[in-house]
Amino acid sequence: MDTISITEGRVIDPAANLDLVTDLHIADGKIIAIGKAPSDFTAAREINAKNKIVCPGFIDLSVRLREPGEEYKATIISETEAAAKNGITTVCCPPDTDPVIDSPAIAELLQQRSAKTGMAKVLPLAALTKGLKGEHLAEMGILKQAGCIAVSDVRPIVNTNVLRNALDYAATCDLTVFLHPLDPWLGNSGCAHEGIVSTHLGLTAIPEQTETIAVARNLLLVENSGVKAHFCRLSSGKSVEMIQHAQDKGLAVTADVNIHHLLLADTDIHLYDSQCKLCPPLRSSLDKQALGEGLKNNTINAICSDHQPHEKEAKLSPFSMASAGISGLDTLLPLSLRFAEQMEMDFITILSYLTEKPAAILGIDAGTLQVGTVADVCIFDPNKNWNLTQDTMYSMGKNSPFFNQELKAKVYFTIINGKVVYEYL
Repeated sequence: MDTISITEGRVIDPAANLDLVTDLHIADGKIIAIGKAPSDFTAAREINAKNKIVCPGFIDLSVRLREPGEEYKATIISETEAAAKNGITTVCCPPDTDPVIDSPAIAELLQQRSAKTGMAKVLPLAALTKGLKGEHLAEMGILKQAGCIAVSDVRPIVNTNVLRNALDYAATCDLTVFLHPLDPWLGNSGCAHEGIVSTHLGLTAIPEQTETIAVARNLLLVENSGVKAHFCRLSSGKSVEMIQHAQDKGLAVTADVNIHHLLLADTDIHLYDSQCKLCPPLRSSLDKQALGEGLKNNTINAICSDHQPHEKEAKLSPFSMASAGISGLDTLLPLSLRFAEQMEMDFITILSYLTEKPAAILGIDAGTLQVGTVADVCIFDPNKNWNLTQDTMYSMGKNSPFFNQELKAKVYFTIINGKVVYEYL
């Protein structure tokens, strides 16, 4: 096991409210000291992090690995490696793989294959219902024993009674439910937010009620069941209001937003740019502003990449027919820092949404640099400029609306379980 001293870096640990230029020491896969090294400690390797930030490895709540089932888009190896090269040390994999993560065999397959790569750790999310069909409950207790960190719907459950029973069952298993608020009928043939832009471009619309009606229904059921619920990928300001009201009432409810909804709005699709096609869709500038405010006041608790790698052809179709989603691993950190700059957030605040807060949602011992914890560490230069191109992306998915833009912040080292797994040369 490596012994490492990281020297002269700006150590930022939001969980400990630490922001200090100091040293960090690692042995046996764990953080053993901050500041002065123990008297009996000898580092096999010293990493000088002067003018760089040393922080916990990032935790991404939504990363499609595309394996099993869509290996032509990406693989476990390619995407866990891409995650690690971008300082992301833990990823959650949604259950809409092929086959669906509704059996211990699939959950164990994901964990075994990711463990072999030695790169980012993969935490599978189990399906809430068998086959994600919304008909019969999945065997949540068994899936939890197989390593699933939570359960998720991903696709809308039409039958409210099934959803109610699923939430009750998850509560008895002490599992957090990841809910994707989506009404299955409203806007089901749409491709863009209902508003001036979609009308002007002649695109079929997806009203905000597609999300808000589902949020309202889900919150009522969550309150009845007492389950811990996490609302995924909010896109509407009204959704933020409802989540805030639920939190004020004392419900065990959290939420996240993907970084793209914090920086883009429906006006960005004005040239029918299929790279800007997402699900949920990019909404109005007012919604974008409300999401940012929801993050600042801690109604929204985490930022994720909502990583969805696609093959090139998937984005070449006309906007209405193109696949939704952005390959987001490569841009999670620089875009988060861009958002922080716009909102006048300091480093310790913005990094909390990528580290300690997603760890708290998952209930895992991660997202911190406190002594005695697992040494998952990211070292990055916040002032390093670089251009996003297909060649500079590590993910197999080369789909992003940020191509040919200058980004700021580059990861130089990623350490997982006390081992250097990536070094920028």
